[in-house]
Amino acid sequence: MSTTPPKAHPGVKQPERPPLLQVLGPGLITGASDDDPSGIATYSQAGAQFGFGLTWVMLFSWPLMCAIQEISARIGRVTGRGIAGNLKRHYPAPVVYSIVLLLLVANVINLGADLGAMGAALKLLIGGPQLVYVALFGLVTVLLEVFSRYSRYVSILKWLTLSLFAYVGVVFVVKMPWGAVARSLVIPQITFTPAYMTVIVALLGTTISPYLFFWQAEEEVEEVKERADAKPLERAPEQAPEELRRIRIDTYVGMGFSNAVALFIILTTAATLHAHGVTDIQSSAQAAEALRPIAGELAFTIFAVGIVGTGFLAIPVLAGSAAYALGETFGWHVGLARKLSRAKAFYAAIAVATLVGVLLNNSPIDPIKALFWSAVINGVVAVPVMALMMHLSSHKAAMGDFKLHVGLKVMGWIATAVMAAAAIGLFATWGE
Repeated sequence: MSTTPPKAHPGVKQPERPPLLQVLGPGLITGASDDDPSGIATYSQAGAQFGFGLTWVMLFSWPLMCAIQEISARIGRVTGRGIAGNLKRHYPAPVVYSIVLLLLVANVINLGADLGAMGAALKLLIGGPQLVYVALFGLVTVLLEVFSRYSRYVSILKWLTLSLFAYVGVVFVVKMPWGAVARSLVIPQITFTPAYMTVIVALLGTTISPYLFFWQAEEEVEEVKERADAKPLERAPEQAPEELRRIRIDTYVGMGFSNAVALFIILTTAATLHAHGVTDIQSSAQAAEALRPIAGELAFTIFAVGIVGTGFLAIPVLAGSAAYALGETFGWHVGLARKLSRAKAFYAAIAVATLVGVLLNNSPIDPIKALFWSAVINGVVAVPVMALMMHLSSHKAAMGDFKLHVGLKVMGWIATAVMAAAAIGLFATWGE
């Protein structure tokens, strides 16, 4: 791997380190979108059902999440193609089609669940017809993705990450036993029961999700297309030191932000709902409603508003990652930076995925159960996707001189093994 720094233009002073807000981008947005309404439902259920007993998972999963997301970003930045595009080049078509199909199923269910949660949260706040809100949320997110300039759209997504601070605020509204919190973070209390294993898989599945891998890789590709001086690292290895450093900072900050917010949600529901005997929470809106009589109107309002804000961040990521995967698999022009006329099939896929998500809320499928189980499905689907990504990124044929170094390879395989073990544990205890 080359370590030669990029050449500076004569007479122009080059800053050694760009401002943090310029460094943060794909990783921050990816991490923030991880705390979507289905994630909020999962974290709320974990806190309500097990109190502080599962907070250790968020600390444990952070380095694993960082490793797999950094690998995703490196794949996109090195090759100039997303994960689906690379899979297509190096693996048999049936393997690629199977992975993309699993991603689509998980994403569409997740989309429907998130839209339903947003509609339910707004209904709690202002009343009115939930299904109309679901349709409006779907329409607004599609219009933003299709008709906003990419640079402006990314700025909108960055600002939407601020909505997650709502859950930080709730923690300081309720009484928190910080001594018990500290103990639970470092001393796991593991029980091999179906309920415990299901929530473990759901927690891991909502923090380490396939759509996040595809999205962050593709956003690195978009960054290459948008910046006139940027090229895939396999063609411009002199850019590697600065770009790989940027990716690492962006990813670690983004995933740290994501897991911190998730931890705050678990703490809030553990200190309020679990402490008052409310242990069966299956949706984010239900969690918000349950908070009202226990933690007060302010906590309820902050929690509910956060659901809507995080949904606006997550829906485009879910629909976009599905469209990227489909487009690269079938050779379409893809990219949010492209005009509608240049990428009709790509934007149509975004619209159709969102529409199906809206329609799921008008089907016999229970949206409350779908919200939680979408995280479980993501946890199971992640295993084969991660295994293929690790194989791909460790080989010179795909990554050239930028194949994974030993440290990142070890962490990536540990993350894959943990996800596989959690899924196996879930199935092993299913009938008990």
